Amino acid sequence: MAGHSKWAQIKRKKAVVDARRGALFTRLVREITVAAREGGPSPEFNPRLRLAIQNARRANMPKEVIERAISKGESGTENYTEVLYEGYAPGGVAVLIEAMTDNTNRTVSQLRTLFTRSGGTLATSGAVSYLFTRKGVFTLPIERIPNEEHFLEAMIEAGAEDVDFGEEAVVITCSYELFGSLQEALEKLNIEPEEAALAWVPTSYVQLSWEEAQKALRLIEQLEAHDDVQKVYHNLAMTAEIATHYAEVL
Repeated sequence: MAGHSKWAQIKRKKAVVDARRGALFTRLVREITVAAREGGPSPEFNPRLRLAIQNARRANMPKEVIERAISKGESGTENYTEVLYEGYAPGGVAVLIEAMTDNTNRTVSQLRTLFTRSGGTLATSGAVSYLFTRKGVFTLPIERIPNEEHFLEAMIEAGAEDVDFGEEAVVITCSYELFGSLQEALEKLNIEPEEAALAWVPTSYVQLSWEEAQKALRLIEQLEAHDDVQKVYHNLAMTAEIATHYAEVL
């Protein structure tokens, strides 16, 4: 019986991992498709598509799946609309949601329901986006940088606004416009980032206790799990207290 129970747990865990992998692939395929539709099928001349392909490869997406997504974007057979939704989570936490949908009425209705049930509010355009700035963000394991001084010089020359050396990783921030320049500089150094993204970075943060933050984090998790949502950004300060408790419940 114990063996059966253990096998059941393994199957459940595998199902969760497979579901998350499937959701990730869906998001990546949509991003590749839209990037190819908007900027053309050549990653050499389309920085957004190049980034999407790199992220797909990091997720071990099969080559044929990537190629099919590019073909769909080039042919225009997939009609996704990019939408930025804004709102407030419980505790006054500002939330930005990047979505890709083939039915904006359905998506906005479902997102409004999630906000309302959580005690938050889905707001109008411009309500919270002024609290964020569009930035390019690269994260690299520290061991991938052989010469810190040379690396720092190359990043500054390419237009980096900030290069933060941590104990385990380096985080590079640049303006939205110079994302491609930093991407090319890293390629010249033969350094592959662990993560690379065009992100909405908060200009200010909301401080909450763990008890207050739980409702906001629960809503953020529900938004991230929505099929039409690509990314969720928020300005909740992830203090040591919140990070510790949040890690325990994951």
